[in-house]
Amino acid sequence: MLRRALDGGGVYLVLAGLLALVPLVNSDAYFVHILTLSLMHSALASSWNLICGYTGLFSFGHQAFFGLGAYVSSLMAMKAGLSPWLGLVVGGGVAAAAGFVIALPCLRLRAPPYIAIATLGFAEICRFTAMNLVGLTRGELGLWGIPEMTPVPVPGVGQVSFTGQRVPYFYLMLAIYVAMMALLYWLVRSPLGLALKSVRDSEDAAESLGVDIVRTKILIFVLSSFLAGVVGAFYAHYVLILTPSSVLSVGVMIEIVAMTLIGGLGTFLGPTVGAFGITLLLEYMRVLGDYRLLIYGALLIAIILFIPEGIAKRLLPRRVAL
Repeated sequence: MLRRALDGGGVYLVLAGLLALVPLVNSDAYFVHILTLSLMHSALASSWNLICGYTGLFSFGHQAFFGLGAYVSSLMAMKAGLSPWLGLVVGGGVAAAAGFVIALPCLRLRAPPYIAIATLGFAEICRFTAMNLVGLTRGELGLWGIPEMTPVPVPGVGQVSFTGQRVPYFYLMLAIYVAMMALLYWLVRSPLGLALKSVRDSEDAAESLGVDIVRTKILIFVLSSFLAGVVGAFYAHYVLILTPSSVLSVGVMIEIVAMTLIGGLGTFLGPTVGAFGITLLLEYMRVLGDYRLLIYGALLIAIILFIPEGIAKRLLPRRVAL
């Protein structure tokens, strides 16, 4: 019975529990910062994996929703005095609304290249808009002075302050990650999850079985956009400075794709494995200077050539990885 529980959703609860204990063992600010970024990248890659890995939609504009969530939450906190806690929801909501608008025309297309080009074009429009609205976003000069998360009372702990602290942000990101993964876990095991996989494998066959193709695509695209927007809002109130190139560039999309492919596209745990692997590898290879990018590129090519199914499927039991 224990083995069956660990092969199912219980393994993710165990991993989350172990992560929660890490700051108690090593509370070094830099180390906790790297773990927080790893969790953030895991959540972002998992949200993209939902639409590409499980639904088969080749969206190359996911960074737009990440950036929209970041800018909307930041600007509302700075200009309107909105609480950053509410900004997490509002940022995700605006990203979801943008996802709905772009999904209506794009997802009626069946050819993957057209969807990829359309979503990438939308992301570039968002980037150029942020660059040129200097009076609002300050463009590439950077939007700075973003408020930190406000103190929050926690039962049994007391008032938790985020000012100049890394550990509270780590636990906040861990909570967002666990909630997101719980939602995705339920989703992919639900009847809707079966519909997603049928759309991915064969749209014609799914349609013949009564699956509303367009409605299913739009629903998942909007949900994925919302999740990316929430992560973006967290990122803004964590790093406290934004530039269009840091949240809206093609480089962000490349990182998302690389993390997902290395971990395992279409697997539940794959994006997390890829995100932690790449984030930790790049950070701890900073001593190598520019050579770290050469090593990173070589490893990426090697993994895609020799482990095309991803690290998660190769190293973990099948039921755990999927």
